[in-house]
Amino acid sequence: MAYLVPAEFVTKMVDAGESKIYMATRDVLIRSYMAGAILALAAVFAVTASVLSGSPLVGAILFPVGFCMLYLLGFDLLTGVFVLTPLAWLDKRPGVTIKAILKNWGLVFTGNFLGALTVAFMMSFIFTYGFSIPPNDIGTKIGHIGEARTLGYAQYGLMGWITIFIRGMLCNWMVSTGVVGAMISTTVSGKVIAMWMPIMLFFAMTFEHSVVNMFLFPSGLMMGGNFSIVDYFIWNEIPVVLGNLVGGLAFTGLTLYTTHVRTAPKRTLG
Repeated sequence: MAYLVPAEFVTKMVDAGESKIYMATRDVLIRSYMAGAILALAAVFAVTASVLSGSPLVGAILFPVGFCMLYLLGFDLLTGVFVLTPLAWLDKRPGVTIKAILKNWGLVFTGNFLGALTVAFMMSFIFTYGFSIPPNDIGTKIGHIGEARTLGYAQYGLMGWITIFIRGMLCNWMVSTGVVGAMISTTVSGKVIAMWMPIMLFFAMTFEHSVVNMFLFPSGLMMGGNFSIVDYFIWNEIPVVLGNLVGGLAFTGLTLYTTHVRTAPKRTLG
């Protein structure tokens, strides 16, 4: 069958989380590096489409192509392992410990960041002809995104930090739904459709994705964005990572696992 019922695909989620814990360090780094790089290219593609069309919605419609590519190739995003690996621990899979989960998260973060940073440098080089001229319209737009989504939050203090945290939660609610959506179908077309919808939604709503931001903000700094590395980490990456973790796990991982694997006893009808 082309469609799996929830009890089947949630078991696949737990299996996937366990397999990621046991994966060799080399393979974790390679897969997460490539995921970060491909998602960064998709972000460039989306910003380019938005600038050329004059409509951010066009960029949002096209952005999921990168997510679909990296998922079909078996690469790993931090937002995905945030959801899948804890389920293997909750399911008491042998050898899955909190320490092993944290190590996996650290390796995936490192790989994603290096991949996104590589593309950030390459695209910044292209947009400025080796940093010899000011960036073009697309490069300028990327720089302004970095300013708006760091200093734009910083001016509101604690409420700004909480706002970006919540945007991170909402983002990974949708992104992890895309990860799960791909497990619902056994056909490529079914996987792509199931992934496309929630990823398009998160991008259109400008929710905050930690790995996309690993590209947007370093490239913005390289092309003259008026914010600092400290601004980027304090007023974006750190609250976004935490929000991605809480949102994906609470809204997607735990809810699906609780109701489809650890189901409550059925009611008796009196």
